[in-house]
Amino acid sequence: MKWINRIYEERTDKILRPNKVTIIYGPRRCGKTSLVKKMLQEINLKIFQATGEDFDIKNILESKKLSLFKSVFGDFDILFIDEAQYIQDIGLSLKLIVDNFDKISIVVTGSSSFDIANKLYEPLTGRQIIKKLYPISCIELKKQYGGIEIIKNLEMLLVFGMYPEVLVTDNLEEKQEYLINLRNSYLFKDILAFENVKNSQKLFDLLRLIAYQIGKEVSLSELATSLGIAKKTVERYLDLLEKSFVIKKITGFSRNLRSEVTKTARYYFYDNGILNSIINNFNMLNLRNDIGTLWENFIVSEFLKKQEYYNIYANNYFWRTYQRQEIDFVEERDGLLYAYEIKWKPRKVKPPKLWLNTYKNSEFNVVTGDNFLEFIV
Repeated sequence: MKWINRIYEERTDKILRPNKVTIIYGPRRCGKTSLVKKMLQEINLKIFQATGEDFDIKNILESKKLSLFKSVFGDFDILFIDEAQYIQDIGLSLKLIVDNFDKISIVVTGSSSFDIANKLYEPLTGRQIIKKLYPISCIELKKQYGGIEIIKNLEMLLVFGMYPEVLVTDNLEEKQEYLINLRNSYLFKDILAFENVKNSQKLFDLLRLIAYQIGKEVSLSELATSLGIAKKTVERYLDLLEKSFVIKKITGFSRNLRSEVTKTARYYFYDNGILNSIINNFNMLNLRNDIGTLWENFIVSEFLKKQEYYNIYANNYFWRTYQRQEIDFVEERDGLLYAYEIKWKPRKVKPPKLWLNTYKNSEFNVVTGDNFLEFIV
């Protein structure tokens, strides 16, 4: 595969809006900078491009001097700031520009939601458009290559994931090397840099424990005991890992039936390649005993991408009772419930009777290796 068109490329008018700041954030190395630069290539306007890691640009934007802003940015139609999280109080600076420049469009990118949120959202209330960019989605692959290519390459997607660089690399050793480097160099970069977390080994150990519990409820107390750290520290680390787009927390669904499990959570990785890099296992499916885990993680991550890219506003849950009736994934949207059982091999699965009797406004589906494209693209 060559360059894979991102879904936002066809929505330039939604990204570049006069007197608005569009914030694009997501995991490191998922293609945010490349996306914006490619979009800007197609536009015949005056564009100022910079990075928050540039010392001069950082000083200019941190100065909060409107006269300086006008002399530097005044002649441009579009301002693009990459890695915006490195600029102190960037939200206040961009508010000054938006409020005092006529019809300027601003785009900023950042890799860490907790940092971008802290420095941008509050000052820009009513002035910002927020977009998340994830690793490549099946939606994007299908648009460019068709569903048959996804099916043909499904094993590779389950093992090596969907990061752009991984998809455009044919050599399996190079795919593995890239993911290991991503794990070692970038996965915790924002957490270590901005959140005063010094022990990256504990973060890695925590992720490894999570990786072996995909699709299962996670006990914070057990994690804390295994890691030899406080339960509150585990909670903080999990929160930071979620906010930096490594994992996603899914909680239990309930309408207050006593038999429903609600106080625990499950965690999924946003990308299978990162999951496999954490457990150091890039074997093909015929050599693995965790195909069900890989499949469930893959499908849940694709559901999350679909919700983001199609503006589907949903609450996500799993459902389980103390009598061990369960459903892998539940979407609550538009007042309805959509329940999904995720199985690698096609087989008949009946919805739990308690679920059917309790939630009559629900739809139940089984997502398998044969029909998955019906649900995720």
